[in-house]
Amino acid sequence: MSRDAQRGRFEGKVAMVTGAGSGMGAAAARQLAAEGARAVVLADVNREAAAVVAKDLPAGRAVALDVADVAAVDGAVEDVLREHGRLDAVVHAAGVDDAEVKQWIADALVEGRPPEVTDRLADAAWRRVMRINLDGTFHVLRAAVRAMRPVAAGAIVVIGSSSAFDAPVGYPHYVASKAGVHALSQAVAKEVIASGIRVNVVAPGPTETGMAARTPEALRTGFADPRVRPYATPEEIADIALFLASDAAANLVGAVLLANGGRFTA
Repeated sequence: MSRDAQRGRFEGKVAMVTGAGSGMGAAAARQLAAEGARAVVLADVNREAAAVVAKDLPAGRAVALDVADVAAVDGAVEDVLREHGRLDAVVHAAGVDDAEVKQWIADALVEGRPPEVTDRLADAAWRRVMRINLDGTFHVLRAAVRAMRPVAAGAIVVIGSSSAFDAPVGYPHYVASKAGVHALSQAVAKEVIASGIRVNVVAPGPTETGMAARTPEALRTGFADPRVRPYATPEEIADIALFLASDAAANLVGAVLLANGGRFTA
């Protein structure tokens, strides 16, 4: 579908994007606004970053949101309903990785030894990744379903990760959180399609986001493979997310679309 043909796909729609202050979330918010959404709520734990993105979007409004805070998620969605009367689309892009563990893996790679992570991984590091990535996804899914079920319509797109399939060595908590995100989203999708709500997942591979920029060079080099496409852009992943949120994907329910540039298939 051409860009001209896409314009207006979300005409009059009310959308919410988590993790909208940067990367894939920011790209999705910009594209929703460009394609006619009458309101785009840009939610991010860093409200200032979301506000920078929102200021260039006539339909955009930035809000502070920690997706691990269940009351905050419920309140943010309730605010959307009070202000706009509806919530048509949600793109859930908020998530975290673990910079310290990435450095451990990179150090092992440079030194030519296997990484040693699991026996060093602190409970706090495990819980942080699970709390934001998995618990946060549950909070957003639940709040969105509560908003959409009474009107029997809506689309939710969750950003997962291709790491849930290939399970990179030394990254157990991130892998487990994203595998859980995929399974959770699929379970919810099978339930709520009966209420006219579609839930789908995009599972990106390496993508040029702020998270990727903090990846140690040794790991970035390891991800480089001349046989496949280079790192995706946030806009490329947002394109897939918005396709899933659009009416063109009406027959996709509980899909996990692997978007890793050909690094592997699942």
